[in-house]
Amino acid sequence: MRILITNDDGIAGEGLAILTEAAQKIGDVTVVAPKWEQSGKSHAIEIHEPFEVARIDYRPGVVAYTVDSTPADCVRYAFCGLHETFDLVLSGINKGLNIGEDIVYSGTCGAAFEAAYFGVYSVALSTEPNAFDGIEEHLETVYRFFREHALLDVHRLYNVNIPRTVKGIRVTRQGGPYYKDTFSDEGNGMVLAQGYSAYRERGDQTLDTESVFGGYISVTPLSVGRTDESVYQRLSGLNLQ
Repeated sequence: MRILITNDDGIAGEGLAILTEAAQKIGDVTVVAPKWEQSGKSHAIEIHEPFEVARIDYRPGVVAYTVDSTPADCVRYAFCGLHETFDLVLSGINKGLNIGEDIVYSGTCGAAFEAAYFGVYSVALSTEPNAFDGIEEHLETVYRFFREHALLDVHRLYNVNIPRTVKGIRVTRQGGPYYKDTFSDEGNGMVLAQGYSAYRERGDQTLDTESVFGGYISVTPLSVGRTDESVYQRLSGLNLQ
């Protein structure tokens, strides 16, 4: 199996090293990761300015590049710049959960979405900040769950979140708001985003937010489509001939 790994925390990210080591046990690994942290860059790509790409020494047996751009551009370069093919794209392990509506902002998830555009199986993985100790065991739990239930035969794109303390694993849906922002005045016309928790418990264990805060690994199937099919079906008869 040929595996591409990227992230949004940058090439020096702790989670990237852990995920790469784990992935080497199941396939041939190529790493194409941002040169610097790219958190919150969602699915952004650079189409107007050139950006730097450099091959680096990363781990024995791993071909690795840094890209001075976004996680989605890392995936684009791997396919369209290196002209390589991959069986699986893994993005992460992100230092911070990517759950609920925050998925839309996530560079980690953005890379997985970009891989799905290439028709390749992809999984985004995230955990709580400073929760990397012992996470290898939880990665093994996730791997076994995917294997035992043939999840990649069912669907191509998943978002996985691993809490600090794990009781089990659940298949979930995307929940509601997790973090929101306010802005502080920094003077001289400058403002700074200040995040705060917007999470409200809904008592619905099918949601990724509820499951993760309840101590369960969440496995959420995602879709690249943005069409609301139920509304489309309702309105499609309005077309003018």
